[in-house]
Amino acid sequence: MKIQIINGPNINLLGKREPSIYGGVAFEDYLSGLCGRYADVDIDYFQSNIEGELIDRIQRTGFDVDGIILNAGAYTHTSIALQDAIRSVTAPVIEVHISNVHAREEFRHHSMIAAACRGVICGFGLDSYRLALEALLGAKD
Repeated sequence: MKIQIINGPNINLLGKREPSIYGGVAFEDYLSGLCGRYADVDIDYFQSNIEGELIDRIQRTGFDVDGIILNAGAYTHTSIALQDAIRSVTAPVIEVHISNVHAREEFRHHSMIAAACRGVICGFGLDSYRLALEALLGAKD
């Protein structure tokens, strides 16, 4: 099984950025543990702060992988273009968020991409990624 993880803006600052919200672990450190736990799954990782690069990655991988785990960051709440990209590919996409976006600012309560995704997982810290991976693995059974 091949899974693409795509992280959007500011996720590259995990471990440094607002640790009270996002925790103190860098994503690469978390990813290392996730890959070790799921050694039989080919997990590819991509991060960009640029919306067009996220779209390009969805289009480039979305016909070849078994699933995409997408944390679009703030683009979640603004990007119809990301929604269109998700709808354009055959791979199921799971939207993830580290924080519980519904317990935060009002503008974070609406996702422009959720309607195009298989599901949404939020509020479980970095473990949201593992839960999304488990959902994708369960979908293959």
